[in-house]
Amino acid sequence: MLFAGFSTFLLVTLFLIASAAIWVAGVKITRATDFIASHFKLGEAFGGMVFLAIVTNLPEIAITVVAAFHHNMDMAISNILGGIAIQTVVLVLIDIFGVGKLGPLSLKSTSLILLLEGVSLIFILTLVLIGKQFSTDLIILRTTPFEWMIVAVWLGSIYLISQQTPSTKPHPRKQMYTHDPADDPLPKNETGKKSSGYTAIKPALFVFVICAIITLVAGWSLEETGQLLAERFHMGGILFGATFLALATALPEISTGIESARMKDYQMAVSDIFGGNAFLPVLFIVASVISGEAILPSLKPSDMYLTCIGILLTGIYMVGMILRPRKQFLYMGIDSIVVLVVYLISLAGLLMLA
Repeated sequence: MLFAGFSTFLLVTLFLIASAAIWVAGVKITRATDFIASHFKLGEAFGGMVFLAIVTNLPEIAITVVAAFHHNMDMAISNILGGIAIQTVVLVLIDIFGVGKLGPLSLKSTSLILLLEGVSLIFILTLVLIGKQFSTDLIILRTTPFEWMIVAVWLGSIYLISQQTPSTKPHPRKQMYTHDPADDPLPKNETGKKSSGYTAIKPALFVFVICAIITLVAGWSLEETGQLLAERFHMGGILFGATFLALATALPEISTGIESARMKDYQMAVSDIFGGNAFLPVLFIVASVISGEAILPSLKPSDMYLTCIGILLTGIYMVGMILRPRKQFLYMGIDSIVVLVVYLISLAGLLMLA
């Protein structure tokens, strides 16, 4: 490894620098994505699911590719499945620091598109569980059929959601909730400048690309330094990947989510999380092709456990978006409190399995 000769102090320093770079780039990407989605009339939810979700998962992409190349499958798998769980918990932070006293995040997120994204995520994670049940000999093009099914469901969900983008007058059946004008994104001024701070598409695209590159490089640095730190602190790849590494790579979602919520782009904030989580299992096919190993059939009990936790946390927030409770405690909605408690309990279970 490139950093193998570095001291532990220097590795920690590089890990923190890479994390900070991801945070700053995430804020910039949010504002650029907001303007790009508005310019091309893509809608907040679709922009969050595609552009923001994929870019904020660039660290996970880098980590998966490098880990698969080194045949460190525990790190790659736990980073993907652990990332889904911890990124769902990011919605708790968005609820507290992004929305705050304005109301629960689930109350502000009124789009049925978000529920469709949640359903597609649950479908994908269910395919992960099903894929585990089959033999490692079931290989097609260095992958299993279930990894291709995951890709198909992800692409299909993007198509369905793109058809629901509110570029035209919405169908009456889609008006499930009462609209509150106070929840509208910050308005444009007389020059067409939105809350994102951009007035032209070229600067927004330039910042988007540059910050995406920074996020990718920083993500690779996190994998390299993180793996060495895990070895020096005698932490297993599964435990480290599902906790510390997953938290570090969730920094883009934290920064972009809070920034989106502060700009009142609540749909984009939630869509970034749900869309990003749905995209992460697509990386299994990348890991399989690079490593030449069947990923899903070789999942461990801890991997299955993380998958079930991801389904459970997603379901809790979906219930919250349907019931839309108004009560808050410590700036958290009831669903966020339940998610936080369930996640903390799940960590204790992970320690028993790892």
